Amino acid sequence: MNQTNPALAQPAHNKRKNNDGIDWQRVQRWVGTALVYVLMTTLALIFMIPLLWMLSTSLKTRPEIFAWPPEWVPAVPQWGNYADAFNSYPLGRFMANSMILVIGNTIGELVSVPLIAYAFARLRFPGKSILFVLMLSPMMIPGHIRLIPLYSAYLRLDMVGTYWPLILPSFFGNPFFIFLMVQYMRTIPRDLDEAARIDGAGTWTILYRIILPLCIPALTIIVVFTFLWTWNDFLQPLIYLSDFETYPISVGLAFFQGRYSVEWNMFMAATLISILPILVLYFFAQKQLIGGLSTLGLKG
Repeated sequence: MNQTNPALAQPAHNKRKNNDGIDWQRVQRWVGTALVYVLMTTLALIFMIPLLWMLSTSLKTRPEIFAWPPEWVPAVPQWGNYADAFNSYPLGRFMANSMILVIGNTIGELVSVPLIAYAFARLRFPGKSILFVLMLSPMMIPGHIRLIPLYSAYLRLDMVGTYWPLILPSFFGNPFFIFLMVQYMRTIPRDLDEAARIDGAGTWTILYRIILPLCIPALTIIVVFTFLWTWNDFLQPLIYLSDFETYPISVGLAFFQGRYSVEWNMFMAATLISILPILVLYFFAQKQLIGGLSTLGLKG
């Protein structure tokens, strides 16, 4: 009767152990993981260089800003630059105005985009393909070309000088967000709709109680992108708004740039304050954001 050799019966991961009992496969995994973490940390520090330089500049005096060779750490941090930035211009008011625009646009997109996307993704009606192409066609037209006719239309409606030209378009849906949501909804099995209809659910119930809870990652992407685009938008507020008290932070930062000089320390302090809401949003939404993007990439 054949007997199994004990040496051959050992697990595969033990075959590469030397006489000292070192598991070289595990060592290789640890080394590989350590190299990945070192590489990612290095890349993160590289991408953070502009942010760190903004922080350093915001704490310097004017001579230190233009000193050569440049110094990353100021001799005496000038925390008063932040107070001077707020005293020079109403940054709090500018940021509150930006938040009003962000909230209005976010509500508009969350109301319009799911409705339009649900119709294209789940319902059947004549001419759906043609209407879908027409809906996407504005993405092919540069936004600057639409400024003059839109300004003329809002001027006739007596909306220039108010926030309506900056908020109202969101209630008609962004074509990019609609396309994104349509692609996401198409990955949801239609069996859920049919089962809900058998139980007596209507179209609105299916949308708000079944489809939308499954679209949280895509909705998170819409919220984050709407926040980012609205917060950083400079051209449209500059065109449609004329009252100093109504300017958002994107336009308010431009006042720190004079005709002949720029107070770089206060400008960097104000800019750093203005990006804090975006950093906070990304911190809390990064899990849903990354998960939504990866899901869209795999299923879309």
